Amino acid sequence: MTGKILVVDDEPAILELVTYNLKQAGFSTLTATDGEEALKLVETEKPDLVILDIMLPKMDGFEVCRIIRARHNTPILMLTARKEEVDRVLGLELGADDYMVKPFSPRELVARVRAILRRAAEAGSRKDGLITVGDLVINPESHEVRVRGKKVDLTLKEYQLLKFLAENPGRVFTREVLLDRLWEGGYFGDTRTIDVHIRHLREKIEEDPSNPCYILTVRGVGYKFREK
Repeated sequence: MTGKILVVDDEPAILELVTYNLKQAGFSTLTATDGEEALKLVETEKPDLVILDIMLPKMDGFEVCRIIRARHNTPILMLTARKEEVDRVLGLELGADDYMVKPFSPRELVARVRAILRRAAEAGSRKDGLITVGDLVINPESHEVRVRGKKVDLTLKEYQLLKFLAENPGRVFTREVLLDRLWEGGYFGDTRTIDVHIRHLREKIEEDPSNPCYILTVRGVGYKFREK
């Protein structure tokens, strides 16, 4: 697997470590040492994935993530030296696809990059038929979701979660199973990550997010998609 990866970090040692291992794995790399430079490279170079540190000069990683996600569906893997849960949850709420805490294993980082790119490629290349439930239409071929005829912009993880649930209507999934499905067993964080993605999905596809009709909560168990 190949691809162009933008690595954003103000620590030279981290930049060198990450880019070296990515190049050894067959990826091409770009680097930025602050948030403003990162945003310029995203626009001009169109990377396939961004590895983004949180603590950056000029503009922190959270703000960079928010701006990228508002403009593009580029996958984002966030890095931080802090272990606080609020950092992880905030990054995911802003649209990050994955999260790693420093110090990390270079081998695990490369594995996660490959998994993210593989899922992005699969999501963009499936040739299945439309999935239609009520006013919701999912087009796996174009990676497009419409609600009441209006296109809805979803992050990669949101799209994958919605499509997986919609392909299994009426079946209840625990948060652990959904985490395992979306991260292919490679994510060991808090299961509330799923709650964050579900909340964002409801805000985007439900007419009344507080009274959802598509993604339903099964108390004490997890979530399910309504039956047609």
